[in-house]
Amino acid sequence: MIEDYFELSPRLLELDRQVLQACRPQFAAVEQIRDDNQMKMLRAFTDCHVSAAHLLGTTGYGYDDIGREKLGEVFARLTGSEDALFRPHLLSGTHALTVALFGLLRPGDTMLCVVGQPYDTLCTVIGLTDEKGNGSLMDFGVKYEQVDLMPDGQPDLPAIAAAVPGKKICYIQRSRGYSSRPALTLQQIEAIAKTAHSVSPDIWVVVDNCYGEFTQTKEPTQVGADLMVGSLIKNPGGGIAPTGGYIAGRQQLVELCAQRMTCPGTGRELGSTQDILRQMYLGLYFAPGVTAEALKTAVYAQCLFEKLGYGVVPKFDQPHNDIVTSIQCGTPEELVALCGGIQNGSPVDSFVTPEACPMPGYEDAVVMAAGAFTMGSSIELSCDGPLRAPYTAFLQGGLNFAASRAALLMAAGQMQKE
Repeated sequence: MIEDYFELSPRLLELDRQVLQACRPQFAAVEQIRDDNQMKMLRAFTDCHVSAAHLLGTTGYGYDDIGREKLGEVFARLTGSEDALFRPHLLSGTHALTVALFGLLRPGDTMLCVVGQPYDTLCTVIGLTDEKGNGSLMDFGVKYEQVDLMPDGQPDLPAIAAAVPGKKICYIQRSRGYSSRPALTLQQIEAIAKTAHSVSPDIWVVVDNCYGEFTQTKEPTQVGADLMVGSLIKNPGGGIAPTGGYIAGRQQLVELCAQRMTCPGTGRELGSTQDILRQMYLGLYFAPGVTAEALKTAVYAQCLFEKLGYGVVPKFDQPHNDIVTSIQCGTPEELVALCGGIQNGSPVDSFVTPEACPMPGYEDAVVMAAGAFTMGSSIELSCDGPLRAPYTAFLQGGLNFAASRAALLMAAGQMQKE
């Protein structure tokens, strides 16, 4: 019982009982997706003949690293992709996206983003911030255009069709970034891809898939995307991979990205894995179950904070296409209190008090709570948000629903001063 270990008010304990009851149908749906994805995962491992030898790494240049290549093969099989890089050498989601964009785009090419302005850190990569001369895409002569989402968050397909001609990349950010729009559904991604390809068959549809992996039973490369990119300290690393990212999709495009990941001429042949491969295989294998725990945490949080009077996106009984929940705190004090409660309920650094401060790649001061075993891991329970109106917190992750539930109740208590 939570109350045996943490001091919670009778009101919060009663609210917890009500929320658990309300969320039962959603939990069952999440578990069904988990089971389907875990069966698909097991089949990918067995079909690819993963052996104990593949869990051993290499040193130096990493030539002939059979475990590294087999891991990419497993992920490609799992996601219906022709090819994949699943590597510790991709340092973050933003780095993996940067490698992909620089690998595919050339001076004079135009990148078209069809979901409005992308996430803060990618704006710096593109060159949309005031900082110039830092090696952004625009510094190298790449052009940028965007099509905004419609007011209801739906893709503007007619506007996309009109904007596609002459563009090299149609870029889709599946999750919301620091906005309160819902994550895109696979049906919406498929509609965008069909629209783009029907107007310009040679355009490459690239999806930032961060936070979305294993939330459904298919991935963007199975519904028309040419390439998808993500981070291994989010869903596909299962809370075990200590670093890394992936790029998966059409073989031609993955190969172009590989040439940029290392250097032209060596491409995917280079990159030692040392002693990290076992963690990466194990993390991927556990990823469907861990993602399900994070989704149950999201569903619970949405129901809890809505009952407490806060605006949440998505609603707890709506479909979930990423693991992120946005909570409209309304004031900077409540945003900081929410992050403080999450930090206090974390297994690592629970005694630390988060404070807003400047962060590289962000225009506003950001408050972050992440008492994680892997620094910055977004599949572990974390909460952050920029100190700008309407002071929205972005909650994600949760390796273990039971522990995450306790942290959320502590956070609610701090916000309500109970």
